[in-house]
Amino acid sequence: MTQAEKAAAFRALHVKGDPVILFNIWDAGSAKTVAGQGAKALATGSAPVAMAFGFADGEKMPLDLACENFARIVSVTDLPVTMDLEGGYGLDAATVAASVTAGLMAGAVGFNFEDQIVGGDGLHAVDVQAARVAAVRKAADDFGVPAFVNARTDIFLKAKPDTHSDAMLDDAIARAGAYADAGADGFFAPGLKDEALIERLCRDVPVPVNIIALPGTPPNDTLAALGVARISYGPVPYRQMMAGLGEAAKAALG
Repeated sequence: MTQAEKAAAFRALHVKGDPVILFNIWDAGSAKTVAGQGAKALATGSAPVAMAFGFADGEKMPLDLACENFARIVSVTDLPVTMDLEGGYGLDAATVAASVTAGLMAGAVGFNFEDQIVGGDGLHAVDVQAARVAAVRKAADDFGVPAFVNARTDIFLKAKPDTHSDAMLDDAIARAGAYADAGADGFFAPGLKDEALIERLCRDVPVPVNIIALPGTPPNDTLAALGVARISYGPVPYRQMMAGLGEAAKAALG
């Protein structure tokens, strides 16, 4: 398949109530392992990719290195692969568009694009982030690949789960609508775990919803019943692997 065909196939996997499962990978080796277990698509996570290269998360890993790693992943699989682009490695539309183009040149068929101010505090204002989402959409369209733009909000990830409220969900729904109007294809709400809030989000958001399977999140079959269309695992697989490595090393060296 061409890159554009892979992007179309990836888009089609987002079905409300029948979510695509993305068990996040970080390099070519992890990509081959997860693909070999029957994955329908692959997704990098910014945190595991950065940590695997010795960097902290938060755009600390150089974009050219991230794209080089991503291209290597794409080279070892026929599956669609989507890229975690964090905040686009810049604030202005031109920089974001350049980052998207670099990811597309590496073979990406989609992007996670977050609304937190990377390296700063809080979230971008809705209108500011919507303009940034529009830059992602235009860059992909200009490149000729219908990349799946998964607009992420950090409202819930930045707050303890027991503080998540209807008011916060109202904010998230408003952001989802604005991002969708700007060209986003999906809405990602990492950190949200409450079943009632997830169900309402899936009901009231105009695009497929992505929930991350962090500890304490409802099981996948429950998320599917609530209307989720995409379930990802973020840094969880990497941390599980590194924990096992640490235990094995401790047993060998202790």
